[in-house]
Amino acid sequence: MKAISIQTFGRPDGLAVVDLPIPEPAAGQVLIATEAVGVGGVDTLIRSGALAAYGFQEGHIPGSEVAGTVSAVGDGVDASWIGRRVWGFTGTGGGYAEQAVAPVEQTVPLPGSLSAAAAVTLGGSGAVAHFGLRHARFAAGETVLVRGAAGSIGIMAVQLAARGGAAAVAVTTSSSERGERLRRLGATHVLDRSGNGGEEAPPGYDIIIDVAAGEDMPSFFDRLNANGRMVAVGAVAGQPPADFGTKIMAAFQKSMSFAAFSAATITPADLSAVRSEQFDAAARGEIEAVVHELLPLDEAVVAHKKMDAGQVFGRIVLTP
Repeated sequence: MKAISIQTFGRPDGLAVVDLPIPEPAAGQVLIATEAVGVGGVDTLIRSGALAAYGFQEGHIPGSEVAGTVSAVGDGVDASWIGRRVWGFTGTGGGYAEQAVAPVEQTVPLPGSLSAAAAVTLGGSGAVAHFGLRHARFAAGETVLVRGAAGSIGIMAVQLAARGGAAAVAVTTSSSERGERLRRLGATHVLDRSGNGGEEAPPGYDIIIDVAAGEDMPSFFDRLNANGRMVAVGAVAGQPPADFGTKIMAAFQKSMSFAAFSAATITPADLSAVRSEQFDAAARGEIEAVVHELLPLDEAVVAHKKMDAGQVFGRIVLTP
């Protein structure tokens, strides 16, 4: 089968098409003939070599979420899964391939009217946005700022906060064109990347969902209300400064808090339940899966170049 391998860490050109044996599903796994593969921010970090200290090596097959049809099952898995259209979480890799394995406990059947591309746009990002807002103890009537809102996680956080009754949903983004698209998805105020602009924007926020992190993250503590909560759900701009917590301590009397959130702390059953609900909502047109572009699997280099250049609104999807 055709797959994409990281031959050399660093630039996108280090990705290459390789021919590999079709994997066999182990006990508790399903084999999925992929129709769509999501390109995520973590894929670019792994490809760059930034996560090599965590055990990633050259030769790794990127990709964590796929959608397609189950073609085989491992021991202990009901054979009725075979032939079903599903979304599957492959873990930290293995998705950029014509066939991929996923644990059955992290495999979710798809509504008939939902495309595979929409599924890989919603499956990972929707769950992170949902549980990230829950981690922040979001309640109707609160003000929310989504930092780095143009990616798939940010877009879902905007939609879910708006649907959940937020009093205001502000976003940071790089252009007015992206801002207008985010308004159509539920944003009420559009700010620049520094959090400035929008004369009618709230002076402070109860919750900040931060997809970016990076060197500028500490400055956003100044935009939290008393008892405000910032939750980092990603780090597409890199790690924050080592001393970022001093900002919180300097404003001790505001009782602000910071937390990181990873979907790895949520049980597979809870993740699958939320994903199933969101897939159904998308099929009904209640939430939107924003697909930036469909590209053939063998154009993964092009996809990663666009990711690195910050040209993506939503998610790029590879199609084997």
